[in-house]
Amino acid sequence: MSNFFALMARMKYINRWALMRNAHEENLSEHSLDVAITAHALVLLHNQTAQTPLSADRAAVLALFHDAPEILTGDMPTPVKYYNAQVRDAYRLVEESACDTILAMLPESLRDAYRPMFVPQAEDAPLWRFVKAADKICALTKCIAERQAGNLEFEKAAASTLRAIQDMHCPEADRFLEEFLPGFEKTLDELRGE
Repeated sequence: MSNFFALMARMKYINRWALMRNAHEENLSEHSLDVAITAHALVLLHNQTAQTPLSADRAAVLALFHDAPEILTGDMPTPVKYYNAQVRDAYRLVEESACDTILAMLPESLRDAYRPMFVPQAEDAPLWRFVKAADKICALTKCIAERQAGNLEFEKAAASTLRAIQDMHCPEADRFLEEFLPGFEKTLDELRGE
């Protein structure tokens, strides 16, 4: 008997942005789907100009699981997680332990297949860049959604997240911001062209 998939289903109970007042609570399951969709797009943008294409599908799968350890650890707010090197390193150890615990829930016959989603592998290193960029982009779109709901609590987070994306020097993320981010400011009728 394995509890792995029952544990994964609990992503919907882990709320993000715990230190902020939210007009709409965002859970880990929603966030992971958004990051997967965005990471997939970033790799497709990369592949339009790259000599060596990458797997957009693989990036999407990595993104689906990128925050899964938070099922056990909870969502550690960014200002706390990166407060200093000691806190960051300690939290990394906690996340690694959570990953080991989650992998141990799988039947042994599936562990090797799932391990790359929880323990980064060298061959996936180019994809993780896009997952991290997608994660930041989705944080920015969350800030935009909150602002549209009249919540000014996310103004500083939006500015710092935008700077963080720009500091990544990821042409695909920059292109996403230019071509696709304006759509997040529109109403449904505007998105439909009405």
